[in-house]
Amino acid sequence: MTDGTRSERTHDDIPSGRTAVVIGGGLAGVTTALALADAGIRVTLLEGRPRLGGLAFSFRRGDLTVDNGQHVYLRCCTAYRWFLDRIEGAALAPLQDRLDVPVLDLAKPEGRRLGRLRRDPLPVPLHLGRSLASYPHLSLAERARVGRAALALRALDLGDPALDAQDFGGWLAAHGQSARAVEALWDLVGVATLNAVARDSSLALAAMVFKTGLLSDPGAADIGWAHVPLGELHDELARKALDSAGVRTEVRTRVTSVSHNENGTWSVQVPGETHTADTVVLAVAQREAYDLLPEGALDAPENLLEIGTAPILNVHVVYDRTVLTTPFFAALGSPVQWVFDRTHASGLREGQYLALSQSAAQDEIDAPVAVLRERYLPELERLLPGTRGAGVKDFFVTRERTATFAPTPGVGRLRPGTRTKAPGLYLAGAWTATGWPATMESAVRSGVNAADAVLRTLGRPRPRHLFEFEEAA
Repeated sequence: MTDGTRSERTHDDIPSGRTAVVIGGGLAGVTTALALADAGIRVTLLEGRPRLGGLAFSFRRGDLTVDNGQHVYLRCCTAYRWFLDRIEGAALAPLQDRLDVPVLDLAKPEGRRLGRLRRDPLPVPLHLGRSLASYPHLSLAERARVGRAALALRALDLGDPALDAQDFGGWLAAHGQSARAVEALWDLVGVATLNAVARDSSLALAAMVFKTGLLSDPGAADIGWAHVPLGELHDELARKALDSAGVRTEVRTRVTSVSHNENGTWSVQVPGETHTADTVVLAVAQREAYDLLPEGALDAPENLLEIGTAPILNVHVVYDRTVLTTPFFAALGSPVQWVFDRTHASGLREGQYLALSQSAAQDEIDAPVAVLRERYLPELERLLPGTRGAGVKDFFVTRERTATFAPTPGVGRLRPGTRTKAPGLYLAGAWTATGWPATMESAVRSGVNAADAVLRTLGRPRPRHLFEFEEAA
């Protein structure tokens, strides 16, 4: 690259006295490390797993390369889009030209089950007007009430702290939304983005999702997803970018303690070695951060333990033939939520591989595979006629029991900012106070926030390219 902030650099090129250790190699940690290295900081990145990417990773199963779960992003996710550009992976995770979500309702007779949520090239809120007016899964009266609720949602002030204490389900009910409208529209979107149903979600976070994704810009909700295994993006390309930036990356390296030295530096202990640095960024899960925080670093460290977690279950089915002709769809009237075609990305050469993403899966996360097979294969037959008579070559599940933080009412007061009371110690992670729910966007934003705080403290200039996404937001 010709940009000097991104050119290949070695530790010997960087002046001494400005060093950082980033603990955690998920999206937050990788972002922090890249941003600091681009600004001339000597960075060591430590990750306990054998790979980078955190909970957005891939693994091998026979001849398949499998993502642990289906991850998507939206056009309004400007920080994650910056991240993809930074690791030279944007072309591998393209966005839709225009929002278009097929929605199948099993309560309708075959042939009349399909509805679509899509946008027109019109200003907000007219861009969704025709789609909402013709959405067959709601009555005419329900559609009208949805429009009025959307306008009321758009008028909410996201800076109002009172929103955090309210639940989204109660707000929807107070604004005339029927149980059917919640199921067929608000939860259809909200469960996938918040990992919680409306009644269990903070109004602040829900309003942020819908205002930013659907009511800010006509193209904000256009959907993007990786057309290659996530590991190719978040591990391989991320590692290449880190190496080029001069970051020392160590995987299979579990940090056991972090301590502040008398001379103002920090010591990071790993088995058999101590890393010393001017700055440390904890880019790990909140409970792990709690265990590593030195005494006095936060006023109320116990708040981190009060941030709940929510699971995501992914059901993987490989058929002996093609049974789905669209890249994905969402379902109503069924335990199935969202179904994605992962055939090409997985490397499958014959048949078709579908991944079912089941958010807010508290009731199923520990169910035996046999029980899930008996539940979901018949549901797929009801939804997709092509599966009837098709052979199932493989069926397996992946479980992330603590996939995200739970976006419950009141969670906002528990989420800390990036700065701590300990000089030189910072926090990053999707669970920190980014204003976003637990998404890839929130993780990257937290890494940007941490890098920005570090550079301000050190009096270092910020890499100009790091903040380009803020102008596009």
